[in-house]
Amino acid sequence: MRIRRPRRPVLWGLAGAAVLAAAGARRLRTVEVTGESMLPGLRPGDWLIVRAGARPLPGAVVVAEHPRRPGLLIVKRASHRTDEGWWLESDNQRAPGRSDSWDFGAVPDALVTGRVLARYRPLPPKPVRRSRHGRR
Repeated sequence: MRIRRPRRPVLWGLAGAAVLAAAGARRLRTVEVTGESMLPGLRPGDWLIVRAGARPLPGAVVVAEHPRRPGLLIVKRASHRTDEGWWLESDNQRAPGRSDSWDFGAVPDALVTGRVLARYRPLPPKPVRRSRHGRR
């Protein structure tokens, strides 16, 4: 006796999962940390996975467009919400060149582009092995 299992529900389930994954992937972005304003938690060279369009939460690390320098993305901690927008602060207030809401005020909601979900560091490059003759 053979037991036949329906294949269509499995295929529909896989197709649905693929559609949901693709939709979720469109909302995920990566951003590289370049300055020292978020030390010690985030270091220059760290990469962040950011959910685009996610609402900020107090205490969350967010990515926003600098209000005075269009096109420049900044990574800051959302402190609190005001009538004008989000108050964004650096974790390292002594960082050279630091710029946050203490300098430019609250950041409008439209300029807060996403919330950081995770941080990762790229693997260090593999050393190049050379042969005795100086060639790779």
